[in-house]
Formats: sequence, structure tokens, C-alpha cells
Amino acid sequence: MNVHAGNNKKMLNMLILEILKDYTDAKHLLTQQEIIDLLRVNYSMECDRRSIHNNIRSLKDMGYDIITDRGCYLADREFDDAELRMLIDSVLFSKSISRKQATRLIEKLKSFGNRYFHAKVSHVSNLPELFHTDNKQTMIALDVLNDAIEAKRKVSFIYNTYGTDFKLHPKRNEPYIVNPYQLVANNGRYYLIGNYDKYDDVSHYRIDRITSVAMLSEPIKPKSKVKDFAKGWSLPKHMAEHIYMFNGDSVTVKLIADTYMMDDLVDWFGKDFHVRVEDGGKMLVTLKCNESAMKYWALQYGECVEILSPNSLRKSIAKVVQGMFETYCADGEGKRNE
Repeated sequence: MNVHAGNNKKMLNMLILEILKDYTDAKHLLTQQEIIDLLRVNYSMECDRRSIHNNIRSLKDMGYDIITDRGCYLADREFDDAELRMLIDSVLFSKSISRKQATRLIEKLKSFGNRYFHAKVSHVSNLPELFHTDNKQTMIALDVLNDAIEAKRKVSFIYNTYGTDFKLHPKRNEPYIVNPYQLVANNGRYYLIGNYDKYDDVSHYRIDRITSVAMLSEPIKPKSKVKDFAKGWSLPKHMAEHIYMFNGDSVTVKLIADTYMMDDLVDWFGKDFHVRVEDGGKMLVTLKCNESAMKYWALQYGECVEILSPNSLRKSIAKVVQGMFETYCADGEGKRNE
């Protein structure tokens, strides 16, 4: 608070509160004389110890948790240091907002902490540049989509993809018309769960790929006309079955995995799957997942996972593995570098 208060005593309690917010915590207490000195230096305010005592008592009567035992500090804040660090880290590693937006949000979050917290997170500005979206309309899109979901109205937008020039380009010229139902965060990105108006299934759209979004006057399609909702839709279940946010139906998958894979399985799929322990440190796992997503997941963990069924998935993985073998191992090692 940049204020030249002079001798405006009406502001004294708020100036004392600002000093307590900025200079104190459980490890850093201020005496009444130190508060008097800071009022003089920061705000050109002159007062005595009696005024400090009375105004702190007034602040406590207003509900502020101020401890005055062997010194004075503000005990209760909007966010504690651990909460602020968690929020700042979430912004830092979010891929759905631009670097400029991330920097601005972090500065706002830092303002909730005192000067000792600022010192703890001073390294944030020295971190190497993380990947953030180039789409400066992401926050606007989030606002419009949230409003449209609340108003139960359709939206139109341009959906984009990266070209070889590292810039976003429309996938097609005409806008998508979508019924928006839910916004979710997954793997550091925001997604819209909706229904492309021409079809009857659920589809996913990355918010950082959306531009020129607009809320339409037409009401959304009732969920009863979207087959995924009509058969009983659960957001946690949907997210567990769509780990990479691919569109399409889920299938029942059986796989053999090493027992030490339990941590990874729970991280990816939650706890809604069945396990039967086998011999030799193996287990038979049964779960539901989007088939395309499971293909990529199984390839990622190929050294310790074998898909047993469905057969279409097993064949699809075998085809990819065979193609990779031919690329990397068959007659012509490094031939692309010749």
C-alpha cells in the first residue's frame, strides 16, 4: 500500500494491519516501538504506544487474529506459505496459460505473502523458461466457456493445431459448434468436455487450442441426447478411462503387469480396477479405458506390461512394435543419417 498518511488517524488501524501483514509471522514479531518506527518511515504517520495498543485491540475486535504475547504478529492470513507455494507451482507448471499470464498471476499470489515469503520464492524468477501456450486467448476462452456452461448455451470457436512453423493454425475454416458441459484440468492442461453438435457422443477440446470463442443464443443439447450421459456419466470415472483425453468409447482391458507397477496403475487409473496376483511377481489387471489411450499407455510401459485383451488392441500394439523394430533394427541402422 503506497500511502502518505500524514496524521490522518482514521487510517491508523489499516496501516498497522498492512505492517503486520508485511513484516510479521510466527517467527518475526514486532514490538509497539518497531510498529511506531515503521509507521513513521513507511507512511509518515506519527503516533504513540497507547494508539498502537488501542488500534490493535480494535483490529482484534474486527476479527483479525493478532497475537500480542512477547511481541505482535498477524497469525491468520488468506493463505499460509505452503498454500501459496502450491498455488505458485500450479501456475508455473500449467501449460494452458501464456508465460506473460503466468508471471502476472505469480506476482499476484506473492502479494498475499509477507516479505519473508517473497525471499523464499525469489528463485521462481530465475527458473528456466517452461513451456506455456502461445495462445493469448486461453483465459478469455475459459471465461466464455464457463459462462456458457452456466447459461446452458452452445458455443462456437476455431480449433487450432501447430504447423511446422511452430505457430497455431485453424484445423478448418468454419467454426466448431459445441455443446459445453464441463471444464477439467488434466496433465497440466485445461480441457472442455462437450458434444460436437453433429454427433451424439462426448468429445474433448484443449482450451489452449481454442480461439475466437463465442457463446451462442441457442440452448445446449440435453444430456439425455448424448449417449455417454444417457448411460450414466461420472466425471472421475470418465477421467480415469480417458487418461490422454482421446475421444471414443472405453473398453474392458486385461493385462499382465509386474506387481511393482501398482503405484503407476493407481496414479493413472485411480482405484477402480481389479487385480489378481499371479506367480513370479506378476498380476492380472482388469480395467476400463479408452482403447486409443490404452495403446499409448501400454507402449509407454511396454517393458513391464503385456496387453491380453481386447484382441484388437493387442494387434494394434503389435503392429506399432513391429514397425518400430523395422525402423530401428532392420537392415539400415542409421540410414536416415547417411
